[in-house]
Amino acid sequence: MVIMQFNRLSSSILAVAVAVFFFTSTASGVEGPLNTAQDAIQHLLDYVTRSDRVFIRNSKQYSPREAAEHMQKKYEHFKDEIETPEQFIELCATRSLLSGKPYLVMDKQGKTIKTGEWLATELEAYRNNNAGRSH
Repeated sequence: MVIMQFNRLSSSILAVAVAVFFFTSTASGVEGPLNTAQDAIQHLLDYVTRSDRVFIRNSKQYSPREAAEHMQKKYEHFKDEIETPEQFIELCATRSLLSGKPYLVMDKQGKTIKTGEWLATELEAYRNNNAGRSH
């Protein structure tokens, strides 16, 4: 009986220790899934800012900086619902909440592509380039 209680107590202590380690390591800057997602999202925002594309939202053209600022504002609004870069793309870079129209990017030749598809391609390239790296 005493051994069973000790085993339950040991299991509980172990569970608490694991939880404390997880939360303190995440808070102290150790790389974890949340940090990886935030890094990828920041990369996507930087990618938008540095691009040479024209962004089209509700039939109006915007600069890369303006587009990134708009996506950042949407990200701040939806932050509690976003756990992955794919969710960021879906909620912040795919379509207008007001009109439902898709966001587009236009290259210098005038070819347009949906912003969500464009960013999904960049996300895949980012992950391939960073596979196996530790920060």
